[in-house]
Amino acid sequence: MHSAKATASKNAPKPPNPKGKATPPSRDAQNDPDSMFKGGFLADVYSKNPVRSDGMGRVVTRFPPEPNGFLHLGHTKAIMINFGFARFHGGDCYLRFDDTNPTEEEEKYFITIEEMINWLGFKPVKVTHSSDNFDRLYELAEELINKNGAYVCHCTKEEVVAQRGGGKGKARYACPHRGRPNSESLAEFRAMRDGKYAPRKAVLRMKQNLEDNNPQMWDLTAYRVLDEKHKHHRMGNKWRIYPTYDFTHCLCDTFEGVTHSLCNTEFELSRVSYEWLCDKVAVYKPMQREFGRLGISGTVLLKRKILALIESNHVHDWDDPRLYTLIALRRRGVPPEAILGFVNELGVTMAETTIDTNRFEQCIRRYLEVTVPRLMLVLDPIPVVIDNIPEDYIEMVELPFSKDPASGVHTVPFTRTVYIERSDFRESASKDFFRLAPGTSVGLLKVPYPITATGFETDPETRLVTLVNARYEKPDEGSAFKKPKSPVKATVRVFNSLFKSDDPNTRPEGFLSDVNPHFEEIFPNAMIETGIEEIKRTAPWPRPREGYTEAASGITPPETVRFQGMRIAYFCLDRDSTETNLVLNRIVSLKEDAKKA
Repeated sequence: MHSAKATASKNAPKPPNPKGKATPPSRDAQNDPDSMFKGGFLADVYSKNPVRSDGMGRVVTRFPPEPNGFLHLGHTKAIMINFGFARFHGGDCYLRFDDTNPTEEEEKYFITIEEMINWLGFKPVKVTHSSDNFDRLYELAEELINKNGAYVCHCTKEEVVAQRGGGKGKARYACPHRGRPNSESLAEFRAMRDGKYAPRKAVLRMKQNLEDNNPQMWDLTAYRVLDEKHKHHRMGNKWRIYPTYDFTHCLCDTFEGVTHSLCNTEFELSRVSYEWLCDKVAVYKPMQREFGRLGISGTVLLKRKILALIESNHVHDWDDPRLYTLIALRRRGVPPEAILGFVNELGVTMAETTIDTNRFEQCIRRYLEVTVPRLMLVLDPIPVVIDNIPEDYIEMVELPFSKDPASGVHTVPFTRTVYIERSDFRESASKDFFRLAPGTSVGLLKVPYPITATGFETDPETRLVTLVNARYEKPDEGSAFKKPKSPVKATVRVFNSLFKSDDPNTRPEGFLSDVNPHFEEIFPNAMIETGIEEIKRTAPWPRPREGYTEAASGITPPETVRFQGMRIAYFCLDRDSTETNLVLNRIVSLKEDAKKA
């Protein structure tokens, strides 16, 4: 299997060309994984709350996901900021599961979230759960009631909305239960705890400031009753009442000694209620600061929309390589280092950033180009039989594994039968076609002499070319004879954009109407050179940095078998591969698709 010299194009990807949506990355950001912490927003955050210089203080952060879904690319920014900020300043980061809603939580989410954080190269100082503190949180809720800071409310959802201005800027007014005696609220709260109220019949609300223009101060819910059929994954049926995020988050930060509570700007207004509650129950108050979230155009990230794609059979599951969940990106073969490099290049400010998928893919290309080996791969092969050399002829040809000379070379057998892409042959020669055609000669990669096409055969029904005959223009002397090695057959999956537009959410018929009908192409008869066996044996590719591995010791996940298919794209092995059939996933094309640019 060889590629024609005349058709070989330079594989180097073009520099990133973001369509004005983000500032181009600086050289520092591309090369220094700590650049986001050395200057700008995050450096300013640290300067406002530095740890003690006498060595007695320590930076502590946390990443607090809800275990109700799978992490996606957008979450990577929060992961990298919280874990990276602590590491850069010599501190610790907790992975804290905010498990306060058993109606939505499943064990698979706990497992996969921790797995993905480890895959990205981060290790929490400790894995904790909000439920670790349920007893303590309950005690503080009673204390808040006794301090006239909370009351039990029996209003309906609609009544609460009306009290807060009806969502239309109307006058706000107090809940009729707001003025009840603290002792009465305490008794009612204990009744909630003891199962005397059904869901939505009673809630504990914080007594904040209805005159404040910040809606996060309009008597937020602190505790609610959940149906007993929803068993908590760790506590079982011990609790009938569960604390809300607004009550839990700041107090768990306090319990864990968090110094910098870093979250996205969705929680900017919540900073006031965060600090209010800490002050009201007289506990240590961490510093909360907010950064702009990361959005990706041209796809969907919301759980309910991905579920709709799965249920409508547009994608197979949460790890379908066309999605942007982290488990999907891992299966697609995207290296975690490329993801981290992408986030680092974007920098951190308070502005929300929406990045085109092309920008993300450019970052992947740039990383893979210098870190993975190159192999010859033909997606839609036509056999070329060179009639003037013996059937058992073999000539070993040396090819570099990558552009880096230090990566070495490997040998590929040049035999009587080689394979070319169907698009590399035409049935008649023309001045504007520089590949193989009857009567024309082309060179084969690293083979010293050209071949000349002498004829071809076609299928009588499809009229497609099934075989090309050729002549090797090499002198007879010095031929080597050996049993040839055959190229390896593979099934190749090429994933295109899942949606036709950059923003499927704006389609009037719904986002599912924007699904690209050509989002997956299957090449069942692709051929790849025998060097794939060496790539498999020596994986993972790229080589892991010191102290980090993508999998447990002694295990080589298929997605770590990555390589460049010369002239085509970057690929990885898929878990569906068998001993007799390789299955390859395209990670990213060699250059940006002109249709997407």
